[in-house]
Amino acid sequence: MTTEPAPRVDGRTARSERTRKAIVDAHVALITDGDLRPTADRIAKEAGVSLRALWSHFADMEALFTASAQRILDGRDAQYEPIPPDLPLPERISAYCEQRARLSEAIGPAARAAALKEPFSPALQHYRKLHVERVRAEVRALFGTEIGGDEGLLTALTAVSMWNTWDTMRTPMELTTEEARATLQRTITALLVTQ
Repeated sequence: MTTEPAPRVDGRTARSERTRKAIVDAHVALITDGDLRPTADRIAKEAGVSLRALWSHFADMEALFTASAQRILDGRDAQYEPIPPDLPLPERISAYCEQRARLSEAIGPAARAAALKEPFSPALQHYRKLHVERVRAEVRALFGTEIGGDEGLLTALTAVSMWNTWDTMRTPMELTTEEARATLQRTITALLVTQ
């Protein structure tokens, strides 16, 4: 049995990939730590690279937003745990709300940072739409029996599941994580059980 030799990774290519990863890591870390509008200078310093290196890897901030948004979305996907759709409805609702609470808390800093720049960023607008589509698909898969063909119900369930709704409960309404989760569960139960 013959095996193909592993492709050689050029040293410069490997260094370039490490630098690019360090820049994206730094951008995500700054946002996660509460710096919702990190400058290129702060990102480069956090990454331990020069400003020139940052701009040689990313043509502009939009390109960096794209890479960082993808990293955050990948992180969200890694934390997602499928919920069996054959569980009884109350158990599905409870598990879904527990997961939405956990994911919404995790994505909070990135979502706040994105909200500041989204009106001016096609990349962030794209990732927001992608996130909405993913939540919508998750809701349809988990509660498809109850939703049937009711697109209005699907839209309502998706809307209450989004981070913006979660943030409204957590920030201006000042609910604890558990209070917000309970409110989400009550809302989703009311939407599904009245069908």
